[in-house]
Parts: sequence; structure tokens; C-alpha cells
Amino acid sequence: MKAKPSRKSRSNGGKGGLKKMMKCIFLGKQVREDEAAESSDSSLATRDYSASGGFSGQAGEVVPKTNMSTIEEAELSLRASGYLNYEEARALLGRLEYQKGNIAAALRVFEGIDIDAVMPNIKVSLAGRCDLQKRDSQSDVVLPMSMHAVSILIEAIFLKAKSLQALERFEEAAQSCQVIVETVESAIPEGLNGRFSTHCKMQETLDSTVELQPELWKLALSPNKAISSYRHALLYNWNLDMGTQARIEKEFAIFLLYSGTDASPPTLCFQVEGAYVPSDNIEEAILLLLLLLKKFLQRRIDWDPSIVDHLSFALSTSGDLSILARQLEELPAGAIDRKENYSSLALCYHGLGEDKVSLNLLRNLLNDREIHNCTHELLLASKICAKDTNFSEEGINYSGKAIKRLEGDCEQLSCKATCLLGVLSSAQSKLLTSDSKRARMQSKALDLLGTAEAMTNETDANVIYQLALENAEQRKLDIALSYAKKLLKLEASSGTAGWVLLARILSAQKRYIDAETIVNAALEQTGKWEHAELLRTRAKLEIAQGKTKIAIQTYTHLLAVLQVRKKSSGPFGIKKKIIESVCSGKVPSGMTIHGKL
Repeated sequence: MKAKPSRKSRSNGGKGGLKKMMKCIFLGKQVREDEAAESSDSSLATRDYSASGGFSGQAGEVVPKTNMSTIEEAELSLRASGYLNYEEARALLGRLEYQKGNIAAALRVFEGIDIDAVMPNIKVSLAGRCDLQKRDSQSDVVLPMSMHAVSILIEAIFLKAKSLQALERFEEAAQSCQVIVETVESAIPEGLNGRFSTHCKMQETLDSTVELQPELWKLALSPNKAISSYRHALLYNWNLDMGTQARIEKEFAIFLLYSGTDASPPTLCFQVEGAYVPSDNIEEAILLLLLLLKKFLQRRIDWDPSIVDHLSFALSTSGDLSILARQLEELPAGAIDRKENYSSLALCYHGLGEDKVSLNLLRNLLNDREIHNCTHELLLASKICAKDTNFSEEGINYSGKAIKRLEGDCEQLSCKATCLLGVLSSAQSKLLTSDSKRARMQSKALDLLGTAEAMTNETDANVIYQLALENAEQRKLDIALSYAKKLLKLEASSGTAGWVLLARILSAQKRYIDAETIVNAALEQTGKWEHAELLRTRAKLEIAQGKTKIAIQTYTHLLAVLQVRKKSSGPFGIKKKIIESVCSGKVPSGMTIHGKL
């Protein structure tokens, strides 16, 4: 049995391999004739590397920092092909410089590789290798390049992109990645399907390439190209590992949500026959985040709390909080903080109009002695209680606690809490049977609202509205009218609530014509979707003036507006049926452009 060579002999072999490599650059069959003519004592690669400090003055002597495993890999390539051609030598030498951190020198070497010349051979070799695998036979067909050589050159192009990125030449770097992507996709149009499982280095390089390319386009300020490369990465079967694919999906969703809303939706080139294609970029982002969340629930990826944060933002802006609530409820215990979970669920149900469910969640949270710093939850509970007179006393307790916790902390939130306490005190006064107690409570309510007004320097529209309403309910109509006019100026006549309140105050003063004039002016200055309450108010004013027939016509108009609004209601831009399918895990084949669960 042959003795295993010593470490010293292997090291010497490595140096010998490097000498062969240097010799092949100068004497190899594929050395460009013009460069060979320019070389007298050394090859072009040697001159580049001598200048950059990669090699010493003596050809073949390597600086001590040289990675010996890379030299041994060069030996492997020499044994496999019998010689090392010019491009392969450049690829290996460039990698040496890149590993040592000599980015500029590495780029000079990589730029010496004739990409246009080697890519056709790489394409033919990849396609031929796939044909052999399909036939499962050992054919005598000789491929232009071995898979080892293909891997070396693909890695060199990728490292060139990384070098360009380090030098902030982002567009060129992205185009370098594009060369790899287009070559592989054209050579193997049906996808990789684990074809390079035995060539782990090549698969690793391809994974890194498709993940890097969209990031480079973003840095190059080309959002449409970034989105296109993201879609290519997810549509083509790159045989990505689950972690890489999840990272790409997440980054794509984030880009669509916050930077790509004005970009074009998926075009025909990304559509698969019979597949569901998102109608806009927000919908596409939501589907990506839902798929990521489902993969976590199936324990296929590690937990990432930011997925829920981005999904919460996306679904909140799209208008469908029921899906978000369901996803939060399905999360396993401990996935997110208990306080955050309860608070988010309470906000979802409050947004859906299910205030009782929301209030029960908040009660559970606020009664937990182990959970602290629940100021926002106290304010939300106070707001919900203010909508129902039966919960006014409970709401007063919540808002009082919030005010104590906010003392000297946040004046804006203190104003909100004080305003809520005033509204709740007014609601509580309606439950009191004693006239004296009721009067004191009403006076307290006005004082609290006045305090809130002073805290905001009369710039909070909600505080002004509550002051106008409270004065109107206490029949202080002149003061109420003054606040209502102030509210319209503050809102620039954009909200219907101020118009309606002003019209009702005028109606309480029996100034019906003036009130009707206000309503008609509001109908002209507000959108059609906001006309329902204005039309209802106008019909009541017409009835008060004895204009019954005209009031009937107004109610008919109101009914038409309500019917149109009902038909058009629903989450903006979201296909509810498709979303429900993702949430339940029953995803039809080809449902999204990014594949299925």
C-alpha cells in the first residue's frame, strides 16, 4: 500500500501545480495570440498579479497567505482536463486575489476572462449534462467543458459581480449576475431539479447569484429590474434551499410594500396558464408574507417576528383585518410576545367593528399583573368604552390610569386621555338620576375637554368636535355653534362630521333654511362616498319644514348611495377567496406566480 504523502510534500505539490498553472497561462492552447505576443518574460495574469502584490518577483513563488486548498483545487482541474486553459487560470487566480481582499486586483483578472467566448461552451456543457442525466446513460459524447470547469467559471463571474459591488459599480455587477441567470435558464429551461446536487459548489454559487441580483438592481436604483429579477428567482426552479427562498420572498415582499407600489404588476411573461396572478404589488406582497407565515407554521423555516410586522402593515392598509386576526390566533404560543399578540388582536377586532371582543381581550391583558406599560392598551379600552354608555364607568377607570402614567411623559397622549375622560364623564352623566350629580358631572366633562383643548393649542380637531357636541347637548347652542365653525376651518371643510354637526346645531336653533344650505354646500365639497349622512340630515330637515315629497326623493337618493357602497365594499385589492385558501393551506396548483405550498 502506497504511503500517504506528507503535508510538506502536498504543499510542494501545490506549488508545482501553481507553476504548471502559470505555465499554462503562457503556453496553453487558448491563450489569446495578441496577449501572448505582448508577453515576453511572463503571462498577462502574472504581470497583473505581480503588480498587485499577489505573487513575488519569482514566478511560481506564492506569498505565505495563499490558500493551499485553492491550489489543490487547481491540481484537480489539471488532472481532470490534462491542461488548464486561459479562462480557468484567470478564474482561479482571481479567486485567490478576492480571498485575500485585493478586490481591484481580482477584478482586473476577472475582466480578462472572455465571457462571450466561454458562455456558449458553458451552456452546451450544462445542456449536455442534463441530457445525459435524463437518459441515465454513460454516453461517449464529449462535452466542451467538465462540470468542475463550469463551476469554476460560473463562480468567477459571480465573484466579479461581488467585486463590482464592493467598488459600488452596482449596475455592472447586476449585469454580471444576469449573464449567469440567462445562461442557466436557456441551457436548462425546465429548471435545475437537483441536477447539481453532486456539485455543491455550483449550486451554492447559483443560490448566491439569484439572491444577490435583485439587491444589486435596488442599489442601482432600478426598481422595475429589481422586481423582475425577484420574480425570475421565485418562478424558475433554481432548486433553492428553503432558507434562501424564504429570504428572497421576504425581501421581495418588503420591497413591494414600501418601495415598489408604483411599479408595474406581474406581466404576461410571469403568468402561468391556469395560475392566479396578483392584480397589484400590494396583493403580491401579502401573498408572499402569508406563504412565509404558513411555512413557519409547517415548521419548514425558522421564526422571523418581522413577518408578522410587515403582514400587519400590509393587511391593515388593504382593509382586511379578519385575515390578520386569524393569522395571529394561529401562531403557536411563544412565537410573539403575549402583550403584543393581545394588543394586535384587540386592534384587529376594533377595526372590524367587533368592540366587545376587542374589549374582552384588553381586559385579559390589563388584568394580568405580570404585564406592564400598557398605556396604549388603556387608551384603546377607554375609546371602546366611550362608544357604549353602559361601559362609561369602566372607561373612566382606564382613562384615569392612563393619565397618571402619562404625567410629564407625552403631552399628545395625555391630551387624548384627558379628552376621552371628558367624553366618558359626559356619557356617565346620562346614567345619573340626581340632577345635581348630573350637572356636576357635565361641568366636569366640559372642564376636562377645555383642558384638552388648552394642551393642544386648539389644533386637535377631535377635541374641538367633542367640545361642540358637549355644548350642544347641554343646550349651550351659541358656544356649540362657535366650536362647530372653528372645526370646519380646522378641517378645511373636508370632513362630513363637522358639516353635519353644524347643520344640527342650526336646526336646534330652528334655523332650518341655514342648516339646509350648509348640507347642500357640504354635498358639493365632499366625495360621493361620504354623502350618506349628509343626505339623511337633509331629509330630516325637509321633514321638519313639511317638505315630505322632497324628503322622500332625498331618502331614495340615500338608498341608492347605500346600495352602491354595499356592492363595492370589501378589502381593497385583495382576492378574499385566494387569501382564504392560503390561510387554510388549501392552495390550488399554480395558484400564485411564486409556486405553491
